[in-house]
Amino acid sequence: MSTENNEDGWPPSGKARRPSGGDSFETPWSKMKSRRGGGGGDSGPPTVVKVLVGVTVALVVGFVGLGVTGRLGVTSVEANEVAVRVNYITGAETVITTPGYQFFIPFLADIYKFDGTTQEYVMAGNSYRGTNVAPNLTVRAKDGSNFWFDELKIQYELIPGAATEVLRDSGLGDNYKEEWIKAYARSILRDEFGLYSAVDAADPTTYKAAPEQARQRMNTILEPHGVSVVRIITPNPQFDDRYENAIEQRKEADQEVEELRARVQQLEQEREQRLAAVRKDKEVEMQELTGNLRKELLAAEQEAIRLTRSADAYATERTAEGQATEARFIAEASGLTAKYTKEAEGIESRAKALEQRGEVVVREALVEKLLGVNFTLVPYSRDPAPERLEHSGSSGVLEPAKASGGQR
Repeated sequence: MSTENNEDGWPPSGKARRPSGGDSFETPWSKMKSRRGGGGGDSGPPTVVKVLVGVTVALVVGFVGLGVTGRLGVTSVEANEVAVRVNYITGAETVITTPGYQFFIPFLADIYKFDGTTQEYVMAGNSYRGTNVAPNLTVRAKDGSNFWFDELKIQYELIPGAATEVLRDSGLGDNYKEEWIKAYARSILRDEFGLYSAVDAADPTTYKAAPEQARQRMNTILEPHGVSVVRIITPNPQFDDRYENAIEQRKEADQEVEELRARVQQLEQEREQRLAAVRKDKEVEMQELTGNLRKELLAAEQEAIRLTRSADAYATERTAEGQATEARFIAEASGLTAKYTKEAEGIESRAKALEQRGEVVVREALVEKLLGVNFTLVPYSRDPAPERLEHSGSSGVLEPAKASGGQR
């Protein structure tokens, strides 16, 4: 297969045509050289090659420029930086807080980096100097006087999780440092310190409480925009000479008052110590008295137990005796009851017999009674007609009773 050569010899075919008959080897470059007149040495590649080289160099420079500007599709997020990846196709925004290399597709996405370190806004001097330096803060107190701070510092930082809000509201780079703190710091601090008088503002508890209130108010405004105030550092406020003297006198008076309060506190402590010593002594005495009373109470309780036991024993003994006496009396009563019951029965039977036999039984009884009676009869009597005989003494002698007007 033959190869048709261009008359100009470009583009090269990659094969050199070797003529027959011992002719020398001829290349397209040699032909071009011969056409240009031969002398002066090799003039180099053609213009097209130079264009290609120029394009290549331009591309290399372009890639280097993209790499330097972070548009090459890879960028490094440092530890003190916060980045936001923006997808131009979907509109998605992603916060990047982890340091390291991040990749993206150029022209379809991009990564914007922000300074994540704590910044310091200084209010000192008489003029604005740069982004974070402003004139010092002057405050009108509620009593009409003025005071100021030589150097007040506001430490603020970007909220890492709110970097997308920073990108939307503040723009790129360090734009969030430009106006946010400057716009609100002076007015809010004046409002908070202006609530106090000059004397109150000289109190450390006041000029430490007011900045905290100001910080909270500023964060309420700034946090929706991705910026947060970390701390407000306030030095001692400065006053004119008249107020300085008055404040100094006030401080001296306060010191005297504090000394008096300390003295009163010391006296109160001494009083408390003395009272504590007295209480301790009395507590010891109380414990001793309580111990003695407990001993006496224990002895009294033991004596009461002993007496109770003796009384119980005595009561048991007397109860037993009473029960025995009761039983004996009951037995005796039963015997007497039986005896007199029998006697009653006998009397009853005799009465019944008397009832049945009448006067005979009475006579028999009288006879039996008279059988045991001894009579002593006196053969004479001064009373010829005695009316009755009487039993006299234990001898059973019957003597005639005296008749009316008669003798025995």
